[in-house]
Amino acid sequence: MKRTATSYRNLILFVLPALAVYVLFSVYPLISSVFLSFFDSDDKEAGPQFAGFDNYVFLFTNPSTSERFWNALGNNFEFFLIHLLVELPIGLLMAALLTSGVLRKSTGAYRTLLFIPATLSVVIVGFIWRLLISPLWGVVEFPLLGNELTALPTISLMSVWQYIGIPMIFLYTALIAIPGDILEAARIDGSKGWTTFWQIKFPLIAPQFGLITILTYIWTFNGFDIIYALNGSAPGPNYSTDILGTLFYRTFFGSSGQVANLDLGATVATVIFFIILIVTAVYFIVLQRRLKTYEL
Repeated sequence: MKRTATSYRNLILFVLPALAVYVLFSVYPLISSVFLSFFDSDDKEAGPQFAGFDNYVFLFTNPSTSERFWNALGNNFEFFLIHLLVELPIGLLMAALLTSGVLRKSTGAYRTLLFIPATLSVVIVGFIWRLLISPLWGVVEFPLLGNELTALPTISLMSVWQYIGIPMIFLYTALIAIPGDILEAARIDGSKGWTTFWQIKFPLIAPQFGLITILTYIWTFNGFDIIYALNGSAPGPNYSTDILGTLFYRTFFGSSGQVANLDLGATVATVIFFIILIVTAVYFIVLQRRLKTYEL
């Protein structure tokens, strides 16, 4: 059936509000940040002056700024890896248990309970965990957030606890989408329990792991809230929990004795954007095409 001019007009009218919001709050700030990173606005009287790549050179070569940047980047990769290595196995285990029939009529209740933390405010989660691990009145006597070696892993595990329900739901929906006749055929052939899971179910849901990995990467490299809620804009001790999001906030808005620098802050934001863009593009162009998709 051919679309009429009226149907196209109605389609555009429905799309325009969402598109306007997206352009206003996502596209415009991004383009503005990239544009601002090529200017120097230190001279208030002369106004912004085109500086080319000077801000990028300063970010990567100045001893003070480069040290903070590479430290934040390293911490961000650690933040990502802890999420990935803990969330995937636990999420897979919970999804397998929910679809195994062991919980039976309680499946819906357990699924809801496991996903509830993901709906909570990060501020609330941070406050609760800070009370729980406080050396003064919590259950742990060692200052986990006060030690350089344990601060970032501790915060990462708090974040994992909150968002573990998301990979669990991805894997759960993939498992329940497997047709029953495939499982029935496996059962007739003598396959049982974990053998069925690893040899039949796991290969069918394998593409979900790539999707979860790239989404986790994007989210962790956009991370800011849980670190800020627990340690503020100067993550300590000794910047051991500083990630790219907190580095950008401190550089752009100024905090903890650091003067705001809009141009350098925009440069940091642009670098973060390209770090995420390049890895995401490589995943979709190179890896996603090689993942074997099964028609169920």
